[in-house]
Amino acid sequence: MFSGFIKLFKSFSGKEYIIFFAAFLVFFVSASLWVVEFINQKTTLAAIAGGNYIEGLAGQPSFINPILAVNDIDRDLSELIFSDLADLAESYKPDKDGKIWRYRLKDGVKWHNGKEITSDDIIFTIETVQNQDVRSSLFQNWQGVAVERISEREIELKLPTPYVFFKSALESLRPIPKHIFSDIPASNLRLSNYNLEPIGSGPYKFLNLKKRNDGYIISYNLEINDDYFADKPYIKKISFAFYNNEADIIDAFNSGEIHGFGLLNYENLSKVIFPHQVIPLKMLKYYAIFLNNYSHLSLKEKNVRLALNLAINKQAIIEKVFDGQADIANSPLVDGIKGFDNSLAGGIINLPIGGEKANQILDNSGWLINKENIREKKIGKDLIKLEFILTVPDAQPLIETAKLIKNDWEKIGVKADISIVSLSEINSQLIKSRDYQMLLFGNILGEAPDLYSFWHSSEKFYPGLNLALYENKTADRLIESIRNNFDNDKRNRDLSALQSIIIDDQPAIFIYSPKYIYIAKKTLSGFDSIGEQEKFISFSSDRFKNVQKWYVKTARMFK
Repeated sequence: MFSGFIKLFKSFSGKEYIIFFAAFLVFFVSASLWVVEFINQKTTLAAIAGGNYIEGLAGQPSFINPILAVNDIDRDLSELIFSDLADLAESYKPDKDGKIWRYRLKDGVKWHNGKEITSDDIIFTIETVQNQDVRSSLFQNWQGVAVERISEREIELKLPTPYVFFKSALESLRPIPKHIFSDIPASNLRLSNYNLEPIGSGPYKFLNLKKRNDGYIISYNLEINDDYFADKPYIKKISFAFYNNEADIIDAFNSGEIHGFGLLNYENLSKVIFPHQVIPLKMLKYYAIFLNNYSHLSLKEKNVRLALNLAINKQAIIEKVFDGQADIANSPLVDGIKGFDNSLAGGIINLPIGGEKANQILDNSGWLINKENIREKKIGKDLIKLEFILTVPDAQPLIETAKLIKNDWEKIGVKADISIVSLSEINSQLIKSRDYQMLLFGNILGEAPDLYSFWHSSEKFYPGLNLALYENKTADRLIESIRNNFDNDKRNRDLSALQSIIIDDQPAIFIYSPKYIYIAKKTLSGFDSIGEQEKFISFSSDRFKNVQKWYVKTARMFK
């Protein structure tokens, strides 16, 4: 048969050869297309387990311990290594008065070393947080909370007063193992080697780290926790490479050394040349200029505070500093938080923005421009000038923001000298002493609209975070009602009223709410696969909340 086909083939004329090959080519292409179409119809591209992922970070880890974490890197790693109480819970709910919460652990949840997690671990964690010698950043959240062991898997938490947002405190607490830390004195807890080589219960566990001879950590490696009690991640290994600055991170990304990183300076986006995807996440955070009216007589005048606010072209700042990846902030809450009211009728929202209106307000308030082109006014026996020191953390986007604000203020006869201070000094000194006239700083909000620590008058001084030293009795009552009222409708009405009061009083100048920009190779998928809700984050570490859905490997699977 085959030999017959050969004889027939040899008998073809030149024209017949061409016709034959053309027909064969058509058949081959058609068959190939049919096969491709069949595969596409009957199969789908699906995530599969495996692969490695390397992320670049600027800086160094300090305490990979969720109750000691002091920086973003610490929180990043803790998010992956430690589970929070919500993850570990079979159930948790309050009694009818909201003062007593019963919490029950899932059965059989384990630490990375194989030991079972018990209620003793949770009790130990809470009591450690409450110990002032530990100096935990979570201390404020757990003051006055009494915890009692019910069984191996159950505890009871008693609050001094009803607190409607206590669920958020539970969901943000990540237990640490009692059998690891219980023998370490509280004052020495920060010295433990387990703060760099932790034992957690999360989806990833510590594998190893690499250091230079001088102690600088080059890389930090995690591997999948095969005993994880929930959905296991797809990616087998996640590593972190540490660099001195963002420029070095971008160079590493462009050369293929790392696979992703969080962008700090938006101006650097154009320098990313390796094929990539840009993933913006809205942050439950805003930046504002907090005005210390105890430091400058003029700041006690509402019209001065209002004029300073109106003079700032916030949209121009967002375009120049963040390439449009931010939202204007006019409120102590941001869009995405329950209770945010975008239709407030009073305050700054309904006033025209710009120097013309600001100049008019200052003129009418008796602030006149002198020969130095600076506004001044006699208050009592003193001649007060609108000259201020604007304190700014040493972060490029904030420095650029301050420069633009300075220029806007100069147009209305206000002089501002910019004082750039390291973030560590601001946190350790200036905030404690409230030693600033104006402070450009950020407030991180959770999903719960609890404004107590930021705006209640009892929090005017350290360790409170009322950076504007704001005091308003009506606002205080509303804040307290919001915290203690389980009636959603009443709480939302109070939230709206509270926002309106703070906006009207102008104790701070709300500037913007920036987005967190994550840069990753196009091979990374599943980053935002859980849904719209996960696109709102409080800390940059929240990007890992759906890490189990991330994947870098795919395969064709039958539908």
